[in-house]
Amino acid sequence: MPNQAQAVKEGRPRVSVGDLLENKPPHDLLAEEALIGSILLQPDVCDEVVTLVRPDDFFHPAHKMLFAELVALHNSQKVIDVALLVDQLRAIGKLDMIGGPAAIAKLINAVPNAANAKYYAQIVAAKSVYRNLIHASSQILSEAYTESFEPEDLLNKAEQRIYEIVNSRNRDETVEIRDVLHEVCDLLEARINGVETDHVVATGYYDLDALLGRGLHESELVILAARPSMGKTALALNIAEHVVMHSGKAVLFVSLEMAARELAERLLVSLSRVNGSKLRNGTLSERDFQKVVQQAGRLGEAPLIVDDAPSRTVTEIAAAARRIDRQRGLGLIVIDYLQLIEPDNSNDSRQEQVARIARRLKGMARDIKVPVLCLAQVNRQAEDSKEHRPRLSHLRESGAIEQDADVVMFVHRESYYKSKDSDGDAAPGSDEDEKKAEIIVAKQRNGPVGTIELVWERSFMRFENRARERFSEFDAPPPAPGDDPF
Repeated sequence: MPNQAQAVKEGRPRVSVGDLLENKPPHDLLAEEALIGSILLQPDVCDEVVTLVRPDDFFHPAHKMLFAELVALHNSQKVIDVALLVDQLRAIGKLDMIGGPAAIAKLINAVPNAANAKYYAQIVAAKSVYRNLIHASSQILSEAYTESFEPEDLLNKAEQRIYEIVNSRNRDETVEIRDVLHEVCDLLEARINGVETDHVVATGYYDLDALLGRGLHESELVILAARPSMGKTALALNIAEHVVMHSGKAVLFVSLEMAARELAERLLVSLSRVNGSKLRNGTLSERDFQKVVQQAGRLGEAPLIVDDAPSRTVTEIAAAARRIDRQRGLGLIVIDYLQLIEPDNSNDSRQEQVARIARRLKGMARDIKVPVLCLAQVNRQAEDSKEHRPRLSHLRESGAIEQDADVVMFVHRESYYKSKDSDGDAAPGSDEDEKKAEIIVAKQRNGPVGTIELVWERSFMRFENRARERFSEFDAPPPAPGDDPF
């Protein structure tokens, strides 16, 4: 170990990793006994400690069983006393396993002060964290020595194990409303005074930002759904581009469908506003080529991180997002798209898989405290309906997407359906019709729903703000394309 020499110099014994692993895991039997005894003496303390400690946090098997039975009695609203507990343990055949009635009586006598139950619970929980860390570390150590996984996979697994320990702690998160109100009033005052906060990222579309309450909010799961070829990836790229260019915060774009090079080409077409077909076939004019080079320089300085691995789980996405957030501050996570995320359990039904993915995406947004913009597919019912307008019931494969999302938006271009020829391929319509696009906010947990109009520039693969139709001396002029109106 690196500090062995210093340890010898200071008179401390050398301790190797092997010696550490041979020691008994950290535990405090006195605290465990005192906690159980406190519940037996004062059953009301059960409400205080169940948010801090769980049966698995106890080291001694008998204490683990006793605590589980006490919590079960409390949850069933039965009176907790020694006689009832003994009868319950005898009925399920566990009384002898914990040492009989004498062992329970000993626990009651071991309590210094039942009023300190919360303190005993904190000690038991802390020792459990130490044991879980040792167990996780030993697994990581074993897998590293045996080289069981690729280095990148092992790093992801290591981070996942540590994160699960943090995430599994069922802390008491109740707060007084007056404490929360102070924070809310400070935020409200900042908004009124036009002061930017770190809680919202503007999309760059002023009507959409106004409908969403100034933009995409931290800890929110925002679903952007549409049928194929509607432009949902283009809109997501436009929003990501605006965030990195105007907020200075990093954006993680997880592309499960397109390669990073394809995304880069689309971004250059969108930013420089040159014809995408000409860029792909190499027939750009000298002037357009210079525009592309100029925008490539700007985009190269932007903190946009692309993950184009064709297969990712929510755990892997979260691990990458946390690293980026620690290193440079993350403003937004974009995932293209939800139905391509790998499930944790491939044996579950598809609906269960999608439901679990949606729930974990929401948990990731809350954990990292950034908005998560996740694209999703809409089923064919939208095309079969008379109006073609997508609805929440059209979200593909799971109603849980609607349930867990804070905001659900649809991209809709009616011209896509009106201009279809007999072969089912898109045929050109009028220029005005082709440019009409709607963003339908069908659900917003903390705000109104509604529809806003944008302009679809097909050649540039870009959505633009719609020009205001009239102005008066009291109207403020609309922001220029790409400008942040807030």
